[in-house]
Amino acid sequence: MIPEELKYTEEHEWVLRTGEDTVRIGITDYAQTQLGEVVFVQLPELGEQPAAGQTLGEVESTKSVSEIFAPLAGEVVARNDSLDQEPDLINSDPYGEGWIVELRLTDPAAVDDLLDAAAYQELVTTA
Repeated sequence: MIPEELKYTEEHEWVLRTGEDTVRIGITDYAQTQLGEVVFVQLPELGEQPAAGQTLGEVESTKSVSEIFAPLAGEVVARNDSLDQEPDLINSDPYGEGWIVELRLTDPAAVDDLLDAAAYQELVTTA
């Protein structure tokens, strides 16, 4: 199931608009399935200002370590500190309680350039 209201990246991250210039970011159900059981999440610090495509943190699973990339440029304004104690929230609820960070965007219009649900579905179907 790929939620229609979200935007997506080719790196299997989802983006949810939470305000006029803020978004919440996580990894998709497809990504967490590929990773396997998540055992550790390295989150960025509040105030960090990643450029689009820059590494935001890491997700470590029983299979591998994968980088989390900033889908858009902005400032980290919130982080899901629950993942420190419960990294498996990414497995159990990737689109809800398993969110990773919130960014205040440098260019809020850039959200529109991300993949919509249909385009992301096509990406994972052909993967």
